[in-house]
Amino acid sequence: MEMESNFTCDEIYNILEKEIAQLEIMPGEVLSENSLCRRFHISRTPIRSVLQRLQQNGFVQIVPYKGTIVTGINLKLANQWIFQRLAVECMVLRDFIAICTPTDVARVHYTQGLLQKIADKLSKAPEHFDINEFLHVDLSMHKIWFQATDKLYLWENLTRPQADYSRFIRLDIVKGRNVPDVMKEHRELIEIIEAKDFPAIEPLLKHHLYGGVRRMGSELFSDEYQRFFVAEDLPVRG
Repeated sequence: MEMESNFTCDEIYNILEKEIAQLEIMPGEVLSENSLCRRFHISRTPIRSVLQRLQQNGFVQIVPYKGTIVTGINLKLANQWIFQRLAVECMVLRDFIAICTPTDVARVHYTQGLLQKIADKLSKAPEHFDINEFLHVDLSMHKIWFQATDKLYLWENLTRPQADYSRFIRLDIVKGRNVPDVMKEHRELIEIIEAKDFPAIEPLLKHHLYGGVRRMGSELFSDEYQRFFVAEDLPVRG
């Protein structure tokens, strides 16, 4: 007899995708079909369908006789996602600066203020600092220029949960080390927008979006971080 569940396959997929993307389920962890069936009160057939979909999107690897294993972060692919976002966002921000209204600029300032309040928690009450809240508001500031230039479809594609880039940027945030950099670079972005300084767009965005690689540097290859990544000699996923 089939178990009764309040979850659809899409809902289960979205929950597991979010948990993996936010590093709540870590690389190398095994997802047990039995445990997932109990958790979601659902039979094996839909769970297997969800796991196959997660595998297609690079979040897990189904290994015969071993189970379903959460993949490591592929640093090469994460870098390509950063490159793609940089290329697109430079053009969009250029268009935004050319047409933005005082109201648009005020919205950017307002969002920066919200982000500052979250950032302040890191020094005043670190136990209340929420990584995902910080990232959400950070991204919402960037979203403003995509929205104002009618490029939301591009934004949704650039920021959808992704096995490599989504986890890499959270890995940078984990210890809060990027917060001062992000706040400083956002202030510089606002200065560029207000001054309509077009030549400064690409250098600053490149510095900003590649910040995780710059901050972690050689530590990426340390024992502390290696467990998060795909081994160097593994083939890049297509």
